[in-house]
Amino acid sequence: MNSTPRLRLFLMMVLEFFIWGAWLPLIFGYLPSLGFTPGQQSLILNAFPVASIIGMFFSNEFADRKFAAEKFLAFSHLVGGLAMLGLGFVHDFGTFFILMLVHCLLYVPTISITNSIAFANMKDPQKEFGLVRMGGTIGWILAAWPFTFILVDWAKVTAANPQGISAWIGAALANGLTGPALQSATKWTFIVSGIASLLLAAFSLTLPHTPPKPATGENKLAWLESVRFLKHPFILVLWVVTFIDSFVHNCYFNWTGTFLGSKAVGIPGNWIMPVMSIGQIAEILTMFVLGATLKTLGWRTTLIVGILGHTARFAVYAFFPQHKELIIVVQILHGICYAFFFATVYIFVDAYFPKDARSSAQGLFNVMILGVGALVANSICPWLIQKVYTQGAVTDFRGLFIVPCLTSVVAVALLALFFHPPKTPTPDAVGH
Repeated sequence: MNSTPRLRLFLMMVLEFFIWGAWLPLIFGYLPSLGFTPGQQSLILNAFPVASIIGMFFSNEFADRKFAAEKFLAFSHLVGGLAMLGLGFVHDFGTFFILMLVHCLLYVPTISITNSIAFANMKDPQKEFGLVRMGGTIGWILAAWPFTFILVDWAKVTAANPQGISAWIGAALANGLTGPALQSATKWTFIVSGIASLLLAAFSLTLPHTPPKPATGENKLAWLESVRFLKHPFILVLWVVTFIDSFVHNCYFNWTGTFLGSKAVGIPGNWIMPVMSIGQIAEILTMFVLGATLKTLGWRTTLIVGILGHTARFAVYAFFPQHKELIIVVQILHGICYAFFFATVYIFVDAYFPKDARSSAQGLFNVMILGVGALVANSICPWLIQKVYTQGAVTDFRGLFIVPCLTSVVAVALLALFFHPPKTPTPDAVGH
């Protein structure tokens, strides 16, 4: 494969995950500012995990079979991008919810579709896909940085009367929005995301033609059939722990943006997303050592370390909120949390499941990672932060963060006590 198509595939991944990374981190603090109840917020936030579950059927059994992938990608991002742009301008719950649902139902299948386009246009996927897919992580990181110049208190910049471009940049970076002004300006995250989606819609038409896949005769509900693998205790334990870790992982996204911008920590609004993007930078670096870590520590210990990353991060949030520098540094743990748990789960499934069952087994675990775990977190988190751990205008962040901290400890205990896979993966390690 020559470098030009590979560059286009890389840029496709950059834009694909830029779209998601632009709106997700700050939406959790934005929805309350619109006057939505915790229940309404949960419905909006759950549009994505619901779409993830639906997308497991749609992208594999309909989109892949009926449409050229690049044309489906263009259509999805055109309509989904317009819906995302609309979110920046509406304030009533009904319209907001419908637009978010439309966007998510169209966006989620494109995660699989972009993978399909990449794999179909590579000569050596094992060698090339990792570099192409890294574009997605880079896209998520890049999504954070435009907001250092968007979520700015320009009145303060003007009052500072900076002389010269360097002084002007310094004044802009030093005067981020806070409080209600930040919440109001968060609408720009949807506008930037929508523009990126429309750009990808146009860019998709330049991608290599990827025709529909022929039907293979596979059972359309193959991933449901994979439930039978849960008869193996070590698979059942890992599946349950995956749900718990997904819940804890989504607590991080639900609460971190609000926490960083609170008076307890005091990160200016234009720096919240860049601070959170440190986690994605660390994720790239951690993925480079994942193979060696698995070889050295083994499956169980690597998974436990991944979960303990959550434990440590939430413990720092709970007990050291006044140490801003420590809060920033601890974002590095996101790389360990993701690579050492979620990426390890995907590798484990590929290693232990029979070849003809791996796709459905990945779907079985994705139900927890992208679906059920996120659904539960998005249903509980708005209620916990706004009704249980907030009195008046004061939030008890210590009590709030102890919840996922202790929950992650439960997951570690389950792995330590009950996760005992065969030491050497074999084709029949998980029998049919």
